Amino acid sequence: LLCVMLLVAGCATTATKPAVLSGPVSPVSPAPPPPPPPKRADFENQPSSGDTQHVADWVVDSGDSHGMPFMIIDKTYATVYMFEPEGHLLAEAPCLIGLTKGDVCDPGIGREKLSQMVPSQRITPAGRFVASLGPDLKGKIVLWVDYNGGLGLHWVATGNPKEHRLERIASPNPADHRISYGCINVPNSFYQDVVKPTFTGKKGVVYILPEVQSNSETFKSYYRVELKGKSATR
Repeated sequence: LLCVMLLVAGCATTATKPAVLSGPVSPVSPAPPPPPPPKRADFENQPSSGDTQHVADWVVDSGDSHGMPFMIIDKTYATVYMFEPEGHLLAEAPCLIGLTKGDVCDPGIGREKLSQMVPSQRITPAGRFVASLGPDLKGKIVLWVDYNGGLGLHWVATGNPKEHRLERIASPNPADHRISYGCINVPNSFYQDVVKPTFTGKKGVVYILPEVQSNSETFKSYYRVELKGKSATR
């Protein structure tokens, strides 16, 4: 009987003895740090459209302006915004734009005489442009947004009084701001006090927002900053 009891106790001890693991134990990997918050443009509490905000945030977050000052032209609301390279708003102003709604100009339009352009050709194109100051045909210094395309930004042209450009640029109705042959007109004070000092001795990037195409079609590397890493864009 004693032998049987000892045998049963031995079996119980063997059954409850924990198994010994073989091989090294892998350490637990720490969780990856969360991604940094996206960078955003600083509008200094100035109102702007959603598209202007989205594109400005993308420029700052992606570094698309490559350390240069940048400008955003919102054709829908006829407003121009000038930013420092880091994305701080310097100033904003109303502007005049092309008579006809559209985002793409006819090839070679920059070589045509203004008198030969029909209304359907008077478009301010959308896109990303590296701009710099330079003389126009009369020797006046303007901001050449696209020199080969004949697209410039300058003070309000008043050569044709029948166009009432000074009255138009002061109008709160964006439709009144459509009058130019494609160039962007801004108030003289904005050009002299903001544009010229910002671009003197250096280049900058001008982003003209689309009004027919999407931002993704116009700016090939564009993404919505708040959707970074996801597939949804506009």
